[in-house]
Parts: sequence; C-alpha cells; structure tokens
Amino acid sequence: MRTLEQALLDHELIVLRVIAEWLGLDLTGADKAESVEQVAAALAGVDLLQEVEYLEPEEAAALAELVRLGGRAPVAVFSRDHGEVRAMGPGRLEREEPWLDPVSPAEALWYRGFLYRGFDQTGEGTLEFYYLPQELLARLAPTTTVVRESPDAPRLEPIDAPEQSRPPVDDAVDDLTTLLALAQRTGLHPDRLPDLRGLLMNPDRDRRSLLLTLATEMLLLRRTDERLRPTRAALDWLQRSREAQLRALVDAWSRSVWNELRHTPGLVAEGEAWQNDPLLARTALMDVLPADERWYRLADVVAVVRQQDPDFQRPDGNYETWYLRDAETREYLSGFAEWERVEGRLLRYLIQGPLYWLGMVELSAATDAARAAYRLSPRALAWLGDEPPPADEVRVPLIVQPEGVLLVPHNASRYERFQAARIADPESFVPGKPYRYRIVPSSLAQAREQGIEPERMIKFLETASGRPVPTSVRRGISRWSEHGIEGRLQAVVVLRVGDAAILETLRTNPKTRDYIAEALGELAVVVRAGQWEAFRQAVAGLGLLLDVEVGSGQ
Repeated sequence: MRTLEQALLDHELIVLRVIAEWLGLDLTGADKAESVEQVAAALAGVDLLQEVEYLEPEEAAALAELVRLGGRAPVAVFSRDHGEVRAMGPGRLEREEPWLDPVSPAEALWYRGFLYRGFDQTGEGTLEFYYLPQELLARLAPTTTVVRESPDAPRLEPIDAPEQSRPPVDDAVDDLTTLLALAQRTGLHPDRLPDLRGLLMNPDRDRRSLLLTLATEMLLLRRTDERLRPTRAALDWLQRSREAQLRALVDAWSRSVWNELRHTPGLVAEGEAWQNDPLLARTALMDVLPADERWYRLADVVAVVRQQDPDFQRPDGNYETWYLRDAETREYLSGFAEWERVEGRLLRYLIQGPLYWLGMVELSAATDAARAAYRLSPRALAWLGDEPPPADEVRVPLIVQPEGVLLVPHNASRYERFQAARIADPESFVPGKPYRYRIVPSSLAQAREQGIEPERMIKFLETASGRPVPTSVRRGISRWSEHGIEGRLQAVVVLRVGDAAILETLRTNPKTRDYIAEALGELAVVVRAGQWEAFRQAVAGLGLLLDVEVGSGQ
C-alpha cells in the first residue's frame, strides 16, 4: 500500500489545490512537491472521523466498503457499485471543475482526498486499483461498520430430496479405457476423432474432450506422429481400482487447463486474444459447496456465489473484453448485467458437467433452472476430506465364447479389457450388457504388428478368463497364423438374369461393361460397389428394365 505522499504525487496540481481548499488550506505555490507536503500534513491533522460524518450517505457507504476491503478494490469492481471517476487533464479540470458537481460517490471521494488510483501486481497480472493510503486506512479502519447480512440475502439451505434423481456415475474410467484401447490400436487424432457413439457409454463430445485432456495431462497419452498413443503410465493407471482411477481423474481435473467456459452450453466463445483461468471458477464453486450429502438447489449455489464472490473469474472486474455470444440469439454478452448468462451458466455447467461426469455429484432428474438440484456423493466427500480411495475391488473374469467373441463385464479388469481390445475388434456397446470384442483376421494381424504372437494371445485369454480357451477359438487363431485369411464375407450387389446372352451383351457394351465385376456363374455377376444405381440407368438406356431389391445404402 502506498503512503499518503506517494498517492498525492500522482494528482495534478489543480486537484491538490481542490483537496487543500476542502481542508482550509490555501495553496498558491507552483511547486508540486511542496504542495504535496502541505496537503499531507493537513490531512494528518484532520479529525477524519468527524469529516466522514459530513459525507453524503452514498459517499460514506463507498468509503466504508473500501475500508472493509482492506483499503483496496479493483477499479472496475468499485466503479460498478459506486460510479466512475472521470479522467481529465489540467485544462479540462479548470474548465469543468468536476468537484463542484461530481457524477458519482467515487468522484466525490476523489476530490476530497479519500480515494486514489494505482496499479499493482497480482496473481492474475497487473490490475488497476482504487485505494486508501496507509495513513488514512489506519485511522479509518477501527470505525468500519460491520456489514450485517440482509434478511433477503441468498442462502444455501438444504432441500428435500427430489422424487427422481440421476445417481453418481463411475463410467468415466470405462470410457477412458475404451479411448486408451483405440489409441493403442490406431492412434487417436485429437482434432479428428471418429464417431464413437457405439463404443462409449456416454458419447458426449465435451465429456470426451475432457477425458482426453485429462489423460494427456496425466501422461497416460502422448502425441506421436500427430496422434495420441498410450504410455507406460496408462498401463499403471489401468491396473488400479476403479475408485483409485476416478480419484486420479478428479485430482487431474482440479488443476487441468481444460476450459469449462469454452464448453458451457448456451455460450459461444470467440477469439484467442483473451483468456480466462478455469481454476478460478472451480475454486469459487468448491468454496461455497457444503461438505455434506444433503440436497441443494443449483439456483441457490449461483445466487450465493454472485453475492459473495461475483468477480471470481474476472478479478479486475472488467466484463467488457471477453468475446462471448449467446448461442441462441447470437448477441454478445458483455457487461456485468450479463453475469447470470455467463457466470451463472458456467457454475451450473461445472456441477452438471464435469462434477457429474467424474462421479462427484448426484443430480435431480429435473434440469430446469428453478428445480435443478444436486448433492455431493460419498466419493466427493472422501476427496474433499483427503481420504484415500479404496485400493481393492472385486473383479470378474472375461468370457471367451466358441465363436470367437470376448465378453468383458463392466466390473472386469480395465487392464484386461484394454488387452482384449489389442487382439479383437470392438462391437457396439449395449447399456447393461458386457463389452463385446470379436476375434477376426484383421484384429489378429494388428495384434501381430504390435508384437503379440498367437501363443501369447492364447495365454492371455486363458489367464483373463480363468479357464481353457475353447477349441474352436484356439484352432481359428492357429489356422490364421499358418494360412492367413481363408475366407471373407462381403456385402455385394448381384445382377441375376434369365438369359446368358443378356450378360454377354452387358459385359461387352461400353456403356455397361465397366460396372461389372466378377462373374458368379453363367447367369449372375457382381456389380461394383456403390455403382448399382448408375448401372441400372445405363442398362435402362439399352432398353432393359431391372427389378431392384437392394437398399440405397448398398
């Protein structure tokens, strides 16, 4: 905090004379340093407590708040509540004499010598503050009135449990296992991910983005040749208990750079020139959430944060520099008046998005703003209390079916499912059913490319299932190892005719011959993939109408 003389030196000489006149001091000299000394000495001899009584109520309230805040407040924050101090040079000051008709309580305090402006370094960078010099703060602090909470102030009170709810989930570890397995087989391009709706328990794109970000930050994934691939650390994580895996994800999220604001539903963040700190929002939220298992309304959480720490993600109080649009109306959301549509949405999303995805909360079935509610899960309370997660869990074996299908239950080892995915192709996931993987020649070839030989595959299946591998599966792997692909199933479009002469004509005619692939006897041929519609039109041009029994997708 600056001294009084340091603060006064930042004023124009004309402002020093205005403050001096209020103090009954006549400054006539042009020496600024000497004027500062005189004004500082006069302020030191004034009964500030008595002078404060002469202030207008709004001015006194503004000064009391500044004292309550420790004598310093960001300019934007203080101005929001108590008005601006207009910036004027000497010429304009002489012409307009703003001290005679101040536009705000802040401006009135400025010309009375109770308010000063400067820059300070903070954890968020260089911020501009209004402040009280050390000498004034020391004399005013004992008089600060205790601010009593208004009876109408929002409170975070527990509510009755909702009739229906969405229990805490633990499937983040399952879907991350799936992503790690895909990364092992083919690598994952973070910016061009395939459609994974049939493979993930929760295909939400933002949740998937969060999991990949956390996995990268936890060093479970590394970028190789523009693709993400698993590391040795991923194998260690896969072998932990489910609760230990979830704890690791929550710990990573608490310090992650993943930016919830750029994923908040209803908001569109534009440009990269501005940047928010996602940790500030998480901290502000967790600071107000009661550490118990009772139910609370999300609307009450938002209201309490707005009352206690409205500038949690904008410490400088500036609500004008971020480029945020409403996704529906496309209008820019700037100014503190849009707090509910920005900060409010963000706080709700933190609970209904990441905290729910990571199994930290149970949510009400109702999602509308008025009725949406949450409660912390036992897992969250253990995390907040820094209690170690359970290290053990009951794991069931996978099942190897005679037709080469591997069934991996939800409560099987994630490590063994990861290994199963290295030798078998995943099939679409059905909620409530085990994961399914099918051993096929292409998956065996991929496994061999990773250095997994048939003997090792069979040994893994025996260990993971706890029983001998079915003879058919063992034989199939062995035959593939010796002979490669011995058969192939294909979906094709077949042309059948009643007269071999017709086929001969179609094979030789330049308008149709390029559409025909291999022959299936004297009266049937295969039409090239994806070309049957064009083939039908060409044949019609020759005066031959074909009956069609295939779908548009073939």
